[in-house]
Amino acid sequence: MDIEVLPARDTTRTLHDPLWWRSAVIYQVYVRSFADGDGDGTGDIAGVRARLPYLRALGVDAIWFNPWYVTPLADGGYDVEDYRRIDPRFGTLEEAELLIRDALAFGIRTLVDIVPNHLSAQHPWFQQALAAGPGSPERERFWFHPGKGEHGDEIPTHWTSSFQGSTWTRTTDADGTPGEWYLHLFTPEQPDLNWNHPDVRREHEDILRFWFDRGVAGVRIDSAALPVKDPTFPEVPDRPGPGGHPHLDRDGIHDIYRSWRAVADEYDGARVLVGEVWLDDAERFAQYLRPDEMHTAFNFDFMTQPWNAARMRGSIERTLAEHAPVGAPATWVLSNHDITRPVTRYGRADSGFAFDRKRFGTPTDLARGTSRARAAALLVAALPGSMYIYQGDELGLPEVELPREVIEDPMHFRSGGVDPGRDGCRVPLPWSGAESPYGFGTDGAHVPWLPQPSDWASLTVEAQERDPASMLALYRAAIALRRGSGDLATEALAWLDLGADVLAFRRGEHTASLTNFGPVPITLPAHRGVVLSSAPLEEGALPPDTTVWLDL
Repeated sequence: MDIEVLPARDTTRTLHDPLWWRSAVIYQVYVRSFADGDGDGTGDIAGVRARLPYLRALGVDAIWFNPWYVTPLADGGYDVEDYRRIDPRFGTLEEAELLIRDALAFGIRTLVDIVPNHLSAQHPWFQQALAAGPGSPERERFWFHPGKGEHGDEIPTHWTSSFQGSTWTRTTDADGTPGEWYLHLFTPEQPDLNWNHPDVRREHEDILRFWFDRGVAGVRIDSAALPVKDPTFPEVPDRPGPGGHPHLDRDGIHDIYRSWRAVADEYDGARVLVGEVWLDDAERFAQYLRPDEMHTAFNFDFMTQPWNAARMRGSIERTLAEHAPVGAPATWVLSNHDITRPVTRYGRADSGFAFDRKRFGTPTDLARGTSRARAAALLVAALPGSMYIYQGDELGLPEVELPREVIEDPMHFRSGGVDPGRDGCRVPLPWSGAESPYGFGTDGAHVPWLPQPSDWASLTVEAQERDPASMLALYRAAIALRRGSGDLATEALAWLDLGADVLAFRRGEHTASLTNFGPVPITLPAHRGVVLSSAPLEEGALPPDTTVWLDL
């Protein structure tokens, strides 16, 4: 695909502000499903480069790429075989370098994904460890352990995998007999690394430098609370105290991120560390955001809340309180490559999210879900901190219930087929046209790697750019207003009491955001004008499932 050449917007704020990350709008690109530049049915770097004008028009400050490295794709690329090479399905390292450069010309920074907990079982280190055998130095980079019982047939611990099932797989020795077991908190194709080993620490610091040298503005750290393990391998206690879990949020984790921050601080300008930190303990969570560790961490609590004013307000209050002691900005996100899309989630009777509740055939009201997703987008855009957008949410794409025979996600298979998995939010984007592949690839392109629904013609970028009331138009307007508003640039928030069904707050001197979660329209407070609304007002009142920004 040829890249459309457009004059770059004013990049002063984006590229010359060392604190850009505190209020940035960051767009998540799942490369395999964004745009296909060579017509083979798989999204790639060429496709992203061709669509940079689209991302500039959306108004984002940065793009975050899920892993684009060489991978066997046992877990959507989170089983990394080589961090210094781009997977050939997605392009080349040279193309990645061009993308980073081209994005900067549009005022857009680039973040990449780093997965410190594990590697691919095809990584040379693990292959060397298997070949070297028990007791070898090569095995010390991982967690190999004898089994329990007389013949070593019993697993070393009963820790539960993040993907359900056992966390241990037994090896076979060179003579064909059963050997040691190795730890994998995810799939067997993702052996966990031993972060007590100096090679592991040195390698990851070198990986950071490799990508910082190529101009990336930061890294997103996958499963950031998991890498450090208790080497005595106890079972998980019923109620582990702070730092007492054998493989989650152990105190030694902070030494790792202090060293990463030191690497980031070697470079001019802010090279940002963003953690994926799933923790309930607010004090423990905040420790990751101390000034010498990560810059920000994902706020998953808000993303999992049901459509309820009290629950969402409670989550916002908790989030701001967690971040306040360390002076870090909050992050706001409605979904990602693992989470049921908002349009579908908010249309369900149970509109919250939990991995263990995902089931085939769960009914949803897409019209209601769409209204709520529009309202939620405007709500999060008004909150202080940074905002993440998962590709396709700006188009209002629903979750796709895929045929079982095309699902690739290991969560589906390890659940015994009960969980539909995460591929439903990874379906390739629709760009144009009336039928699949909806402009996802070039003319005459192969069928996309996951099937697109037959009713997505109205959701394409092309269709929505013609509709001033579309989801895309709402996102573009919200991001532009957020960028240009002095009120929304502040980090303060003051709550307004407008009733139990209304989530309302003031930003700065003149701007207020109101979201109606109730069943009837509400009267608006005194105001000079409406700045933006997720749906038309009803005779001046705010309808249900609607957010409005007011000029006070």
